[in-house]
Amino acid sequence: MTMILQSILLWLLYLSSFYAFIPSLISRLFGFRVFRRGRSDTQFALTFDDGPDPHYTPRLLDLLRQHQAKATFFVVGEHAASHPELIQRIHDEGHLIGIHNYIHKTNWLMRPRTVRDQIQRTGQIIHEVTGVKTCYYRPPWGIMNLFDFFSKKERKIVLWSSMFEDWRSRVGAQRLTERMLKELRGGEVMLLHDRGTTLGADAHAPEQMLQALEVVLQEAERLGLQSVRVDTLMGGITVSESQNKTQLQTPLKLWKRIVVALWLGWEKLFHWVYHLRTASPEDPMLHFRSRVYHGARVEMNDGHVIQNGDPVIELHFDNQKLFELGVTSRSSMHLAIRMIRTMEQQLPDLARMVALEPELQSAKAIYGVSMINRGPEKFGFTIQELPPGPFSAASKVYLKLLLSVIHPAGTKRLKQRAEQLVPKMIAMPLDLLLERYGQHMMQVAATVEEFRDESLLIEQEILPERN
Repeated sequence: MTMILQSILLWLLYLSSFYAFIPSLISRLFGFRVFRRGRSDTQFALTFDDGPDPHYTPRLLDLLRQHQAKATFFVVGEHAASHPELIQRIHDEGHLIGIHNYIHKTNWLMRPRTVRDQIQRTGQIIHEVTGVKTCYYRPPWGIMNLFDFFSKKERKIVLWSSMFEDWRSRVGAQRLTERMLKELRGGEVMLLHDRGTTLGADAHAPEQMLQALEVVLQEAERLGLQSVRVDTLMGGITVSESQNKTQLQTPLKLWKRIVVALWLGWEKLFHWVYHLRTASPEDPMLHFRSRVYHGARVEMNDGHVIQNGDPVIELHFDNQKLFELGVTSRSSMHLAIRMIRTMEQQLPDLARMVALEPELQSAKAIYGVSMINRGPEKFGFTIQELPPGPFSAASKVYLKLLLSVIHPAGTKRLKQRAEQLVPKMIAMPLDLLLERYGQHMMQVAATVEEFRDESLLIEQEILPERN
């Protein structure tokens, strides 16, 4: 029995070595069927694995922009799905995005079909967000299997020429800087990490990477070296520009055009009757009105509540803007990102108006009802179910009809996860709005008020003298 078990284990070792160990060894030592070093004297490539990370990736992008450096990000699919706005920003700022599997798991432990599914799933996420199909792939830990060699036509496998153990905090920023400076030369493909949550990594290790990278970029500028994308270092192999262009949906059917016309006409009438105001007139998206709340008690974050009779600011999304975003978005994820960016721009405008108008400051909270209720919590909103009743039922029918028109996936989206497509209330305490988005304007308003009071006192002192 022992001999049989030993034989089985030995055959498993042989098979695993043939499947992954030997292919990885050949590719790492000889660069067989992979790209790991360029031939430029003045350009090198910074590559970042495992992200995006909501804390470190934005800071990294700020640093790269400050030094006008381009880089390549090999992203993990599950992290990309959680932070599509970072994927969009990476793309918008001119960096290359590659695939690092959907979960950070070695190809050694996965079947060829599983690896293919991981790559395709991550590639689909990147395409939905950016509109670009990527063919660049880096297997986790650089471990390839035998079948990765046969996928050469489908994707370009990118490894590295230097790595620095930047995933370990114990290396320290100073020693990491020294290691990176030692390898700073043309043609180099540097492996770094903008996330520290994978197996064997330290959560705060990217902090020291950022410190070291700032010094390295400064030294690169002094030496006349330029950080470029991997595709540039490979010799200008880039994705077709036609893939970058946003594709509009096919023309709307007649019944949809009728619905849109009625919808937009109703909005104009509603605005006129209720005297809605606009937070950002130059790009109207958020409209609001001051009113008294009538409804069930609403408990918000931090113990704040809205009760029947409380003054509130009621929010309304601009139907024309929603329609334009919907029909020009490539996917559900792209629509969500554009909504998030619009809210990021317009909530400060709303806070500014509240801070400068005392009558608006008497409101207890801002609130609204919307079908698009995934993501508002990041802005400070509390999301709650609408109490059952005629208003909730009517809102559900009304908003689903509109969503079938404006959503990129149309009626298909209504059949998928339909239980998530229900109108919900979003609410935020007014104090939180001013704290997060209007603190500066509160200070300005206070300064203006002080200046006004001082001016009145001076005027009262001067006028009697003139008389």
